[in-house]
Amino acid sequence: MESIAYREYADAVLDQAVVAAQQFKRLDQNAVDRIVKAAFEAAYDARLDLARLAIRETGIGIFEHKVLKNIWASLLVYANIKDQKTVGEIARYPDLGITEIAEPRGPLLALTPLTNPTSTTIFKVLIALKTRNPLIFSPHGAARKCSRAAVELLHQAAVEAGAPENCLQFIRKKHKDYLNHIMRHPELALIIATGTRQIVKEAYASGKPVIGIGPGNVPVFVDRTADFELAAESIVVSKTFDNGTVCASEQALVVEKDVAAGLRPLLEERGCYFCSNSQAEKLGEAAFDSQNRLMRADVVGQPAHVLAERAGFSVPQSTRMLIAPCTGVGAGFPLSYEILTPLLTYYVVDDYSDALMVCARLNALGGLGHTVSIFTNSEDVIQDFTASLSAGRLLVNTPATQGAIGGIYNSLNPSFTLSCGTEAGNIFTDNITTTHLLNIHRIARRRPNQRWHSVPEEAWLDPEVDSAAIQRLFNRNF
Repeated sequence: MESIAYREYADAVLDQAVVAAQQFKRLDQNAVDRIVKAAFEAAYDARLDLARLAIRETGIGIFEHKVLKNIWASLLVYANIKDQKTVGEIARYPDLGITEIAEPRGPLLALTPLTNPTSTTIFKVLIALKTRNPLIFSPHGAARKCSRAAVELLHQAAVEAGAPENCLQFIRKKHKDYLNHIMRHPELALIIATGTRQIVKEAYASGKPVIGIGPGNVPVFVDRTADFELAAESIVVSKTFDNGTVCASEQALVVEKDVAAGLRPLLEERGCYFCSNSQAEKLGEAAFDSQNRLMRADVVGQPAHVLAERAGFSVPQSTRMLIAPCTGVGAGFPLSYEILTPLLTYYVVDDYSDALMVCARLNALGGLGHTVSIFTNSEDVIQDFTASLSAGRLLVNTPATQGAIGGIYNSLNPSFTLSCGTEAGNIFTDNITTTHLLNIHRIARRRPNQRWHSVPEEAWLDPEVDSAAIQRLFNRNF
């Protein structure tokens, strides 16, 4: 009987989403743009209230930074997408005879995380409304109230502006089987999965098309040619943002010995505490579950002084970040894994080749395709990192958190879903935005390829006409 209830619930949710999808298709670009503008305005105006709800419910992060995340997800995303064409004909290439037509994908399922609950919700709503895709939300279990508040707020604004009644839905049943049945429903078109490794894995197991993410474990290398003041300020601003909860935040600082001598005092001036070897060992035990190779959930987004207390030592309450020495990467070195909290692992190496090797090992351990940060004024260093590491986002002289999200320090698409390519099991290596939620149909008018038609048929069939000869024929008179 329970299985029947799950199926009936999934059918009801998807039936409503299908009706909304049909209604969406009748809207023109102007109508869509009015809806998106209304949703943006509602999200921006509620930025403080939603941040308070997120902090109160999750106990994670910093209120002011939750507000900023809500601003990024509303203002930055809206500014990036508001003038995009997403309805009907979006491009025409007369010389090629190609016309591109944008169509929505259909009902979508959005999985949202504990660390950025309201901001990720805002972001996904805006790009779904812009592309006329009904969106069904399933948030992290510990962030249901604030996520639901965001969905209901944006739903009201969108519907009042002319959106279909069921353009946004929220899975009201917390039991996992309700989500599983919706994930596998034949009418569901696509899953946008942002969250833990487990939830992303479950999304892929559904058999549906999935836009997923990968873990970060971001190494940051400070080269001897870098501006040390800029590097220190950027790293601290990034890693302490919302207490390190963004997956693109720096996880390990890698420097050569002479750079370490110049960089350390600059980091200490900015509220960083350098741990002893014994303190680092205790932090590893407190912050990381070595048996399951996962960060401990109770340290995510906690202040630096709380982390120290849990590890059995004390630091001033004003401490912004803990920096813990480490000598290896992988099993046996818990701090070499991704830990979303203001704790930065610290590698001091002998030379540049060692630094490049350590960064590559960190990247391979749990961050393939995600983000790598470097501070340098050497193009050779940039090219070395490009060739040696797998990073969808190689950030140069930029705070990693703010740089990877995009639209603040660079021209990457502002996004709260950072895909990491096939090495991380993702289909895209990109900051996800509206273009990923559209089916692009193409009208192809007759434009004969004269090179093809100029080659006589007997040439294709003549075994004496080799590749060099056929190229000469193919390019003849062109």
